[in-house]
Amino acid sequence: MAWLTLFFAGLLEMAWALFLKQSDGLTRLVPTIGFVVTLALSMFLLAIALKTLPVGSAYAVWTGIGAAGTAIVGMLWLGESRDPLKILSLLMLIAGLIGLRVTSGE
Repeated sequence: MAWLTLFFAGLLEMAWALFLKQSDGLTRLVPTIGFVVTLALSMFLLAIALKTLPVGSAYAVWTGIGAAGTAIVGMLWLGESRDPLKILSLLMLIAGLIGLRVTSGE
């Protein structure tokens, strides 16, 4: 259950990063509120997951989900670069996240 909680925390990290981009430097009210809410929820779920998961693996997976997810959304919906090296790097990051999960012993 802790890994599922961590997964949702990572999705919320992705959401707050996207809201932060849309907030235009925290100058637009609705995206700024979305940023604050999703940031708080992401941290809350991370804290819950850390009750049972090792901090090194959990933190790496949390940030990795957020980083990879945000980069993928950027490529698919925000018109960001789809350079082959970028895609390969994302695949390696995702493989690393899976490796951390598999080797965590939880």
